[in-house]
Amino acid sequence: MAIDILSWILIVIGGGLSIISAVGILRLPDVFTRMHAAGIGDTLALGSLCAGMMLQAGWTIVTIKLALILLFMFFASPTTTHALAKAAIAGGVKPILDEDRIANKNALEDTENKGKNS
Repeated sequence: MAIDILSWILIVIGGGLSIISAVGILRLPDVFTRMHAAGIGDTLALGSLCAGMMLQAGWTIVTIKLALILLFMFFASPTTTHALAKAAIAGGVKPILDEDRIANKNALEDTENKGKNS
């Protein structure tokens, strides 16, 4: 009974992390922060989901398969994220910095003030 409760807690945590990761991909401003949300969130979500499913499966071949999937994804997901970030940098994509946001906010305020003064 305790193993079932723990496994369902892990599965719900994994589902929640997947949703948070998806929201991060939609809401974050540039490609680098979106990759961060996808890479970290999906890796943690997969770890929680697989751990929960392993507890549900018990000591069977399914547990071994889930462990191998988990092992592969723990190496593949960060490697893929790193390769994608290097490709974005090589393609000329620049990250959005705090200075850029401040400059854009000031430019927007100046434009609004010119409209009110005219």
